[in-house]
Amino acid sequence: MRKIILASMAAAAFSLTACSEKAQQETSEAAGAVADDAAAAGDAAAAGAADAADATAAAAKDAGAAVEGAADKAGNVVEGTVNAAGDAASKAGDKIADETKKAEANDKK
Repeated sequence: MRKIILASMAAAAFSLTACSEKAQQETSEAAGAVADDAAAAGDAAAAGAADAADATAAAAKDAGAAVEGAADKAGNVVEGTVNAAGDAASKAGDKIADETKKAEANDKK
């Protein structure tokens, strides 16, 4: 009877060991799958971050070009204003000279 009990216990122990190895293998495979999924998620996040950085750089470049264009236009407006003021000052100077000549002519009469 002892032999039967010992044999049964040995068989049960062997079954548990085999089951345990199978469970370990399945756990290892599941852990590998989880690691692969985590790596894929990390790769996707990195790619998304790179795309966002590229989009930000492009937007900054476009904004820089817009600012440069606005500065050029503002410079042209200032130049036009300065030219107009110069022309007005010149005309005023000419008018003053003409009026001065007229006044001197009147004084001589």
